[in-house]
Amino acid sequence: MTDSMSRLVACFRSLPGVGAKTAVRYAYSVIEKDEESAQEFANAILDAKKNIHFCPECGNYTEDDLCEYCRSRDKKTICVVAQPKDIAPFEKTGSYNGVYHVLHGTLDFRNGIGVDDIRIKELLARLVGVEEVIIATNPDVSGELTASYLAGQIKPLGIKVTRLAYGISVGSEIEYADEITLQRALSDRKEL
Repeated sequence: MTDSMSRLVACFRSLPGVGAKTAVRYAYSVIEKDEESAQEFANAILDAKKNIHFCPECGNYTEDDLCEYCRSRDKKTICVVAQPKDIAPFEKTGSYNGVYHVLHGTLDFRNGIGVDDIRIKELLARLVGVEEVIIATNPDVSGELTASYLAGQIKPLGIKVTRLAYGISVGSEIEYADEITLQRALSDRKEL
C-alpha cells in the first residue's frame, strides 16, 4: 500500500465505528472516484468544518446564528441530551416540539469529567420561563449520574423534571433506538 493510501486509510480508521476493513474499502472508493467527485467529497468535508458551529443557545450544530429548533419552537420544555447526534432520533418520532440542550458529555468522575466540563451552567442559565426539563441522557451509569445531578439542581427552582421511561434498555445508546421505542420512552417519561 502506498504512503498516500495508508494515510487515507488511517484517516477513515480514525472515525468512530470504522474498522480496518471498512477504512480500506472507503479509501479505495475515494481513489476510484473521478477527480471532480473526489474534489466535491473533499470540499464537502472542508465546507462542513468551516460553516458548522455550535448554537450559542442549545449547543446543537448549526450553520445559522441559532439552530432551527431554538429559532422556531416553544421554549417552555427543554429536552437535555448528551450529544448533538442524540437529537435526530427524537425528531424522527415527530412527538416532541420543544427545544433541546446539548451537554456535550455526561458526568464521569472516574474519567475526570465533572460539572464544569459539560454545559450544565448554560442549561441552568436558560431556565427562565421553562416549565419542564426532560432529561434524555443514556440509561447507563454516567447518564444516570448526570440525570440525578441535574434533577437536584433544577427541582428546587420549581420546574418539573422528567426522565425518559425505560423503553430503552439499560446500557444501550439513544442514537441506536428505533422510533417506536423512543416514542414510547418519551411519552412514558416520569418525574424525578
